[in-house]
Parts: sequence; structure tokens; C-alpha cells
Amino acid sequence: MTTTKRGNTRALLARDPDLGAGNVLTTLIEMGADTERPTFTFDTAVDGRPAWTALTLGLLDERVRARAAALSALGIGRRDPVAVTATGVADNILTFLALARLGAIPALINAKLAPEITALYVSRLGAVGVLADAARREALAPHGLTLLAPIEGLGAADPADAPAPYRFFRDDPVAITHSSGTTGVPKAVLHSHTSLYAANRHRLRMPKAQGTDRILSALPAPHAATLIALNLALSSESELLGLSRQTGPSVLDAIEKWRPSGVLGFAATWSEMAKTDLRGRDLDSVALWWNTGDCAHEAHIRRLISLGYREVSTKEGRVRKPGSAFIDGLGSSEMGHSHFYITHTAETNRYGRCIGRPHTFAEPVVLDPEGNELPHGQVGELGTKSPTLSLGYWNDSVTTHRTRVRGYFLTGDLVYRDEEGYFYHVDRLVDSVDLGDGKRLHTALSEERVLNACPDVADCTVVAVRTDDGVVTDVMLQLDPAADPAADRTAAIHAALGPDVAATVRSIVVVDDERIPLGPTGKVRKVALRAEVTGQGAR
Repeated sequence: MTTTKRGNTRALLARDPDLGAGNVLTTLIEMGADTERPTFTFDTAVDGRPAWTALTLGLLDERVRARAAALSALGIGRRDPVAVTATGVADNILTFLALARLGAIPALINAKLAPEITALYVSRLGAVGVLADAARREALAPHGLTLLAPIEGLGAADPADAPAPYRFFRDDPVAITHSSGTTGVPKAVLHSHTSLYAANRHRLRMPKAQGTDRILSALPAPHAATLIALNLALSSESELLGLSRQTGPSVLDAIEKWRPSGVLGFAATWSEMAKTDLRGRDLDSVALWWNTGDCAHEAHIRRLISLGYREVSTKEGRVRKPGSAFIDGLGSSEMGHSHFYITHTAETNRYGRCIGRPHTFAEPVVLDPEGNELPHGQVGELGTKSPTLSLGYWNDSVTTHRTRVRGYFLTGDLVYRDEEGYFYHVDRLVDSVDLGDGKRLHTALSEERVLNACPDVADCTVVAVRTDDGVVTDVMLQLDPAADPAADRTAAIHAALGPDVAATVRSIVVVDDERIPLGPTGKVRKVALRAEVTGQGAR
């Protein structure tokens, strides 16, 4: 065993060829890392430790070994797929780490997924059983699943009984996460030991980013992005707070309570915060907002970068300056990590749904329906290659191969690239509608334009459907708390959308949050809204 000196950990990990998503914790312990440094903080009690109390690296290892001992006693071992569904972030993270230690394959399932959909998803997985907390066990009990020991009790086992850590190889399966499920039963996305850590390895070779010493994660606990974030925090000697609830008010409360320097979230998080009155909130600790998944809207970004402080280099040295930074991009469970990045501050002005330039580990292209690469300025489907890509869909080789063309993964996103190498996201392919004569209606881009045209609109949902009578578009507005709900915004919205899209608009209506159906990760279920127009019901 080699005892590491403080500050050497990142360099040593970056040079370790066997390091991956399944063995960061055990590698740190074996290399003699500082076991007294704080690692993870949870918003619920963990094995008798109060909520909001940091676990040291040593205590984290002990808690994981206890769970591994309990799981091993249940007969769970190498290559066993085990479904995990729990409402608290602590149970998700600690159970992932314990199953990884055994070489099992944790299949993390969002607790907001309906019980009947969860049961169907688990049956397709072929899981050996389900680890669930009390709330989820009760909901799943009528559905005939094999429910294993209560997840809350796993930590009662003796850590000394844990088997030796499994030795991972490059392409070993390390986790199954799932897609957003906004169009039906989620797809089961398989990640490897190497793929789920590839972006973190890239970051370890770079200077530690400002705003990553103390990170608040507002990401859904079972998502691939959370697994990447927890391993990044361990590898970078950062502190990480995991939130079990990602509503706007709960995130704001946690920022004020825990004082993070950086906040990780999805676009839905920033949207939720935009609908919350930020006046009087103490968000000065935040230097960095870090978005993944769908790219964020300019209106939401601008609100956030006006808050907090960051350090900047000047002739007089580094100074603390009002205003934070926002890193945007585009990612998905299948991509394994955002393949793009762009940093917004008050001094930058490249928006229009720009997702930035690709990371050095990604090779994105814009493709036509036949798989041919399109020139600059033309909209097509995003295809990408990267060591971060998932291995495919678990137990679904048909979908795996349908989403591959010429070695590229087809993301289902419509994008274009400019001559400077910046990429722009305009919509999801399933949400965009052909208007004829070479014109298309892009709902995400339309939402961006409405938000920019109407500063008192906190969020916007645009849904377009082709009917027998032509294209019908509905615009649903969620207002800023100080906005006038009776104001007529029709002219401004029509002008923002342009004549071709404006001609399809059937209604512009102010709605409450409850009117917008959301998937388990907070994405709008436009398939359900389209079904209302066609009267066919959402699938």
C-alpha cells in the first residue's frame, strides 16, 4: 500500500489504467488516501448518522462494506443484475457502490416511475430481484416482483464480512440506468467500467475547475449523471451533497443551508428555479452552475449567472467578482456524459441554443436520414462517437443496432453546426414537425424564442401536432411570480415565432405547473400533450 500525499490523488488516479466507475472508492482506500476527509453529505439520515452530516472517506467505505456484506449474504455476486429503487439519494448511492464492490450490476430505477411501468421494466431486465425502500416496496408489492431485503436495513451487517472487492476489467458492465421514459417504458442503458469513467479521466488530466470543491447535486439519484458526479467528487477530493428532491425551492433552500461552490442539475432544475422568487435568497456561495442532459434556455441561464461570485484573473491578480459561470452542453444516459460544453458568464453572448464545441473525447457529426454527413448550417440528427458511450440497451439488441449508423450513436436530437465549430440544438426529432416546402417547426427552439421575447414568462412549453387539417400548435406559458396573468402576449409571441410557425398557433394560454405532465426526471411529456390534441391517449 502506498500512502498518498494530499494533492497527489488526482495525478495518481489519472495514471491508473485499471481505474473506472466500479472501483474508485476501493482504489482510494488501497492507495492510502486520507480517510478523514469529508466525502458525501445526504439530506436524510444514514445508518444512524443525522442528515446533513458529512461521511468521511473511511466511514463511507465502512458503510459500503456493510451493505456489500449484507448483499453477499443474500447470494448476490458477479454479473447479477439487481434492480434498485429508493426515494432517498443515500440509498441509491451507497447501494450502487456496494453492488459494484461485488461485481454485480446495479440497475438504478427512478422512484418517480409508476409502479406498473417499473414492474414491466424490471421484467424486461431479467433482474434477480429488487432492492427497494419502504415506500417503493409497498407500491411494488401487488406486481409480482421478487423483493429482496429492505434496502434500509442493509447497513446493519458487519463491514468485516464484506468480500474482497471485485477486480474490474475494462468492458465489464458496471451499471444499468434508464432513459427519461417520457414516451413510454424507459430503455435500459448499459454502462461499462471504462465508459462511465472516461469523462472523469479526461477531467483528472486538467486543472481542477473553479466551483468544484463543494458540489451540490440536484441530479436525480438513479441517473448516470449522478454516478459520474459521485466518482468525480471522490477522484477530485471534492465534497458532494446529494439531494433526494430536485424542486426549485428545495434546491434553493439547500444552497442557503450547505453553501456549495457549484451546483449540478438538469435543465428542469433551472426551469423550476426560474419559477421561484429569487429575491432575497442568499446564493452568494455559488461560482458555477453545471448543466447536463438537455441544454438550458438562455432566459434561465441569464438569471443564474447574475447571482453568486467567481474568481477572475486580472493584472492585479485573482479577484472575486460578482456573477457566476454556467456550463451548458447536451448529454443523455446513452452518451454517458455531455459531449459538448460552453461556459456562459455575464460577459459572453453566444446563445440561440448553442451547446458549444465538442469535448476532445467526442466526435459528433450532423447526419441526414440516410446517414450522410451534412454541411455547416444544415439541420440534421446528431450522431456521435466517444469512449463515454454506453454499451447499448440491456436485453434489447434490436434498439441498440437501430441507433447506430456508421459507428455513430444516433441521439434523436436535431442540431446544426456553424463554421466556427459550435453546435446548436433545435429540438428532439420526435417533437419537431414538418411544415412542408422544406420548413420545419422546432418546438424547443420556439420555446427559446418565446422566453426571450417575454421576460415575465418563467417557462414555456410548445407542442405541435400534424392533424388532418394541418399543423396545430399550442403555446403554454408559466409565469414569473411577479407577472400579470391577464397581459396579452399574443403579438410578441407571434413575432418571436415567425410567420410560418405563428400561422399554426391554435392557442396561447397561461397554465399552472400541474397542467404540464412531467416524466420521472422532470422532462415535459410532450407525447402526452400531443395525445390530447389527437385524442388518441398517451402511450
